[in-house]
Amino acid sequence: METGLNGKRALVLGASKGLGFGIAQGLAEEGARVAIASRTLEGSKAAADKIGRDVLPFICDTGKVDQVDALVKDVTAALGGVDILVLNSGGPPPGKAQGVSSDQWRQSFEAMFVNLVRIADQLLPGMIERKFGRIISVISSGVIQPIPNLAISNAIRPALVGWGKTLASEVASAGVTVNAIAPGRIATDRLKQLDAANAERTGRSVEDVAAAARAGIPAGRYGEIEEFAAAAVFLASEKASFMTGSILRVDGGQISSTT
Repeated sequence: METGLNGKRALVLGASKGLGFGIAQGLAEEGARVAIASRTLEGSKAAADKIGRDVLPFICDTGKVDQVDALVKDVTAALGGVDILVLNSGGPPPGKAQGVSSDQWRQSFEAMFVNLVRIADQLLPGMIERKFGRIISVISSGVIQPIPNLAISNAIRPALVGWGKTLASEVASAGVTVNAIAPGRIATDRLKQLDAANAERTGRSVEDVAAAARAGIPAGRYGEIEEFAAAAVFLASEKASFMTGSILRVDGGQISSTT
């Protein structure tokens, strides 16, 4: 399939590893000029070296507004603009809904919503002017079906979906699409962390927790990062120009809800 991504300029957040890294690699393989960001410049540089293809590394902790604004300025200067924006923030710590401090709620909301929207707002005018833009939010299947012991993620990520759906209707006529991708259980370091936390919480072994999780997935296995990244590459492509305001699930059939 011809994606039309050759020469397009992309910024992928949280791209030093995991889902963000996979998306950045997938876009680069299609010929996009890719800038990646993570909490440490060392992490971004290591990821850029792995991907190759002149990927540019940057630093950005989405919980720090000064780094967010500096990222937009520096990437715009380096690439001349951004056509594809992948909003991918790190997952919050696991835990129950009760007992979360107000400071933790505020910090998570800033890092997982407010500052992601701030980045998009600064890059949107250029997309609208060029009549082409792709904004892709990496969310969680917890948006559709809350995940036990992930209360902060379950509560905050839906805000990004509501914002994206509203924005999608505002910018569709300008050739800008706004979509979200909901990963199921994809084999990442983050998933290993969650399996370990669940094992500790329930008194079971990590192997038992992982086996039980796989048993609840119709595909019978965890997904691969490359499989998830392929969905993001499609949404970024010219072929997906009529898809906007949508949530695309990549979960092996795990979520049974029709909404």
